[in-house]
Amino acid sequence: MEGRVLLLHGFNKNSRNMQTLSTYLEYHGFQCRSLDLPLTYHEFDQALYHVEKHLSDMVSKNDAPIHLVGHSVGGLLIRKVLQETQWMDSIGHCVQIATPNRGSQLAHVASKISGYTECYRTLRSLNATYIEQLNLPDITPFSIGAIAGTRNHLWLGKLLQGENDGRVELDSVYYPGLADFITVPYGHKEIHHQKEVAELTARFLQTGHF
Repeated sequence: MEGRVLLLHGFNKNSRNMQTLSTYLEYHGFQCRSLDLPLTYHEFDQALYHVEKHLSDMVSKNDAPIHLVGHSVGGLLIRKVLQETQWMDSIGHCVQIATPNRGSQLAHVASKISGYTECYRTLRSLNATYIEQLNLPDITPFSIGAIAGTRNHLWLGKLLQGENDGRVELDSVYYPGLADFITVPYGHKEIHHQKEVAELTARFLQTGHF
């Protein structure tokens, strides 16, 4: 067994959205658990409690390392977990997939629509200013790898400047402190369902590099 993996979904999704990736990773020998998180109507960092609860349960049952893998805002939540967790010694490697580490231009656009981000507060917390105020450290003792998509075939992606995956800009995914960074030719909604991305994820969890 390669270890255990906690899978964190993105905005307005649930655990089922990570099932394809979970199946691939289990084929590579990982034991996976996918969470249902409050990532629609609450700021993303409010989901920390839910992740900690599952980490506590997993630590109590086994001393094998627990790897974290998150898609989109789920990857951003990983950084909040690494900043706050009491289970630091149990965390293994971490992979972010299409994660807006520097904030989302589309979230900023959404904030201009009256009442929208007041309802969908997860989007409000993807504003670059909100993320900066969390003071998430760039450099940590954890090995974090990021995978970014480059296929912009979503109409909202046309509103973005620079290379992007139809939702998140390439420049937002990368940040100093990553152990490794790689791009793949997929869009935001499909990237975490791809076999290639699963294989890259498995490789990073095993070795700390893509």
